[in-house]
Amino acid sequence: MIPAETLRHAEAHLRRRDRRLARLIEAHGPCTLGRRRRDPFHVLCTSIISQQLSSKAADTIQARVEALTGTRGRLRPAALLGLSVAQLRSAGLSTAKAKWLHALAQAVDSGALSLRHLRRLDDEAAIEALDALPGIGRWTAEMFLIFALDRLDIFSLADVGLRRGLSQLHNDGEPLDDDAILTLTARWAPYRSVASWYLWRAADGAVEAWA
Repeated sequence: MIPAETLRHAEAHLRRRDRRLARLIEAHGPCTLGRRRRDPFHVLCTSIISQQLSSKAADTIQARVEALTGTRGRLRPAALLGLSVAQLRSAGLSTAKAKWLHALAQAVDSGALSLRHLRRLDDEAAIEALDALPGIGRWTAEMFLIFALDRLDIFSLADVGLRRGLSQLHNDGEPLDDDAILTLTARWAPYRSVASWYLWRAADGAVEAWA
């Protein structure tokens, strides 16, 4: 969990570094990122399920998966391995996602992937370790670092909502290229995750799935 005083310090830092972001912070109030503990395995499963889906569709499918496993609110490796790919597909998952969930569950269950060890890695090393798994690309790994490991300085170039929010904030809604985005967000370090929390709210009023 992220201490409240750390978040207040982050907000003050962001206000000083970016006047436009300061107005966004004022509009949306205190950041609540990392204020409750999240199970890392469950967060990874959620990230796989939600890929390329609206929040509503992802929530519906996840609820069905949890009902099948009997693990509402906290998916577990053994429970997922107890279901076939066909059973997972019956919840609305694609074949690929069903296989990716199985692969993730197998990696954690066998010890090939240690979620505890991930906590000891720096941001880029943790992203690389996760990116090596089927179905988990860089965006998914970055979301995991923000929402499961409480890393404070992540900005995901691949996140559509973040790009849209930043364009609205600094470019009248016109898309920004990667170089411009990296230049703008560099001033927010070491609290780019906190800035992202606000940008998700600015993008279109929709809150990122785990925020």
